Amino acid sequence: MPAHCDVLIVGYGPVGQLLALLLADRGRTVTVVERWPQAYPMPRAVAFDGEGARTLSAAGIGGLVGRIGEPSGAYLWQNADGQVLLHIDGAERKLAGWPESTSMYQPALEAEMEARGAGHGNITVHRGHEVVRIDEDSTPGGTVRVTATTPDGGELLLSASWVVGCDGANSFVRRAIGTEMTDLGFSHDWLVCDVVHHDGRTFDPNNLQICDPARPRTSVSAGPGNRRYEFMRLAGETVEQLNTTQSCWELLKLFDVSPADSTLRRHHVYSFRAGSAEQWHRGRLVIAGDAAHVMPPFAGQGMSSGFRDAGALAWRLDALLAGQAGPEVLDHYTQERRTHVRHAITMSVNLGRIICQTDPKAAADRDLVMKAAAERAAAAGTAPPQRSPLQPLTKGFLHHAPNGRPAKPAGALAPQARIAQGNRSGLFDDIVGLGFVLLTTEDPELLLTEADFTYLAGLGTRIVRILASGTDPARTAPGEVVDLDDVYLPFLTAAAATTALIRPDFYVYGTAAGPEAVRSLLDGARTALRATAAA
Repeated sequence: MPAHCDVLIVGYGPVGQLLALLLADRGRTVTVVERWPQAYPMPRAVAFDGEGARTLSAAGIGGLVGRIGEPSGAYLWQNADGQVLLHIDGAERKLAGWPESTSMYQPALEAEMEARGAGHGNITVHRGHEVVRIDEDSTPGGTVRVTATTPDGGELLLSASWVVGCDGANSFVRRAIGTEMTDLGFSHDWLVCDVVHHDGRTFDPNNLQICDPARPRTSVSAGPGNRRYEFMRLAGETVEQLNTTQSCWELLKLFDVSPADSTLRRHHVYSFRAGSAEQWHRGRLVIAGDAAHVMPPFAGQGMSSGFRDAGALAWRLDALLAGQAGPEVLDHYTQERRTHVRHAITMSVNLGRIICQTDPKAAADRDLVMKAAAERAAAAGTAPPQRSPLQPLTKGFLHHAPNGRPAKPAGALAPQARIAQGNRSGLFDDIVGLGFVLLTTEDPELLLTEADFTYLAGLGTRIVRILASGTDPARTAPGEVVDLDDVYLPFLTAAAATTALIRPDFYVYGTAAGPEAVRSLLDGARTALRATAAA
């Protein structure tokens, strides 16, 4: 009989690694099949957002982020004359409790996650193996049988309760599901040059887009000590002409970079695409990351969206395996992630249309419009309006109002700030722990029934009573924390609520005020999860 595991992950890039850690830390057995014998040694993505950092921290990687990454800082867009068209604030600490964006060296991040996975008793990795067949048992409680070729040409037979494809844009698992990518028709070739400087230069801004119709180009941090330069392929150029060492050094002169002060570690021409899969799961097969969506890099959401998939999927698979949820939770996963990521893809495409403009007249018109918006904002003493690539969830496992829409702030990312409990203080996740959280200003003993306590305990819920910042932490009772940064009490007040149920992936399921409303909130969660324990 083939070796059996709870979840088999196909692909061991950053999304597969993160999902494996999140599941293994929940006690689930995970087998990984990766067709490449070694991790790719060069960076591809160069940044993840604050929510991604929060999810990495949940997987035990948070303490290493400062070693492999640095706060991205401001993100500036200029025209060919150096005039500012767009300024995106790179605040050090925002909603998720981490820098709004972290520039990182991807091979170092992957090495840290792989090292943690190698030491985890619940994770088994088969590198150099390629999945060639998936057979799904359609009976209730059935399994999935996976056949992979081994490095010596043999076969490895495996079996799992669930299979997740984190196997990239050419995903085998996606093809097994029977769905293809919907291409949005936005694609450009860019030459990527990864450089290490030896002259101690600094960068202000740290991340720069130059919207020059003669040669759109980019200079961004790729983590401490590493720099990424990108140059768009122009009409009339071939990939072969562009992708040479000589071409790289000629183009790098635009940023005052030469072999005398820098090392060109790698160059490659990438074709940026935009699209997403229509169907993200079928039966016991699921996809995540690039297997489910691809996008241009201009909003910095490619890797972050994959991390978001992993966070949304890990707790659902755990609940399914525990018998606390029915298959509907994977329908919710598809609904909410597909809708959510399409906004990020659309914004990435719109930003791409700005920088990829090579018609001088159209570029001049663009500059006039964007500079006028910046000048109006400056005259008013405000920042130009900026659309975020992140939006609240609008579909899926959320508490809905009578009109069928999520009742705000349901679907919003819950904030993370500093709290204190006894002689400990720190970020909320570190002090309270992970999993479902019922956050309330009320006494839980007066708010919840015995059945409520039983149900929440079955989900592994942390019940947390939040106290005002002036409270002495030394006098807190078990389950009570002090709101040091005055974040959580205003958050509940703005929602006209005393209680919030927060999902394990940090999104708000819903809020309520008073025992009856809280009971309705929990009843809605029970119904949506189809919890067999409650039934």
